[in-house]
Amino acid sequence: MTDFPFDRLRRWPDIEAANLCASDATDRLVLAAADSEIAASLPGDVVVIGDRYGALTLGAAWVGAAGIRVHQDGLSGERALANNAATLSAADRFANVPLEASAVDGARIVLLQLPRSLDALAEIAELVARHAAADVTVFAGGRVKHMTYAMNDVLGEYFGSVTASLAQQKSRVLLAREPHPPAGDPVWPAREFHGDLGLWVYAHGAAFAGTKVDIGTRFLLGFLDGLPAAETAIDLGCGTGILATALARARPAMSVTATDQSASAVASARQTASANGVADRVRVVRDDGLSGWTDASAELILLNPPFHVGATVHAGIAGKLFDEAARVLRPGGELWTVWNSHLGYRAALERTVGPTRQLGRNSKFTVTVSVKR
Repeated sequence: MTDFPFDRLRRWPDIEAANLCASDATDRLVLAAADSEIAASLPGDVVVIGDRYGALTLGAAWVGAAGIRVHQDGLSGERALANNAATLSAADRFANVPLEASAVDGARIVLLQLPRSLDALAEIAELVARHAAADVTVFAGGRVKHMTYAMNDVLGEYFGSVTASLAQQKSRVLLAREPHPPAGDPVWPAREFHGDLGLWVYAHGAAFAGTKVDIGTRFLLGFLDGLPAAETAIDLGCGTGILATALARARPAMSVTATDQSASAVASARQTASANGVADRVRVVRDDGLSGWTDASAELILLNPPFHVGATVHAGIAGKLFDEAARVLRPGGELWTVWNSHLGYRAALERTVGPTRQLGRNSKFTVTVSVKR
């Protein structure tokens, strides 16, 4: 893999910055560990899960893999892979697939960027153990600072052999072999009933906060009675669909769209809406920001923005979502945002969207309303 042009890869259309890279030592180490197996693979043998911007997929194609099945939870990652594949003339070597049985059916080589969530890892491991070939090897790479022994334990629940490579350039690869499928039905998505809200929450492994109601969302829920009259609303970055579902229940005449770039979030939000009887009024779509909306077309947007880009604390994603909301809101439309108080987003909201007032603040979060000028 020494001749693969890692330096030609870009993150675009995801956030790009000097401290945000399109590939790292983990990609190189995973590809090096699997190099001989990939070179000897037949079409369809190789599956890539969690590839961030295409390094694993295109690196495997560079070695000779064909018919690669790729699952990326984030839509921006899918689009970056497509862009990078066009640059390297490799668009015909892979296909994007959902995280389901067909994604790993008969696979012999699985290249995996270790997710930080143990639930996400468990869902992937269970799927591979149930449906991949009996001689499958999972090459799961991560940065040492983000890896824990619990990851070995999770893989050990589904594979008879789990070994670790030596660390190189602050990265390491776990090799999982000898799959043993668990008895009984699959456990994903998980679900939990929150009696204080009267709400079922469904969550796939990679969905933020799982089946819990994160404290920012819970704080914003307390202000929903004050929302303006509107026929439609958008839950931007919907996660498991809690805000969208709660809003649809509180406003039976309102049509709500929940959108997220995460495939896991979108699947979870659909199931949350269905379990709470509002699937007919909550449309769930996968989108990077609001790219599917025309300018000045929205009345009301709710947003609980993330403050991480992958494992890096970075305000870029919030700024991107503020820009999108400002573009899509019609004049006089409102953006209701809950954010970590220490991040001080009010000035950015004022500048990007319009006049912004504070509705509430507690020890951790602030809720604001911005009116599109």
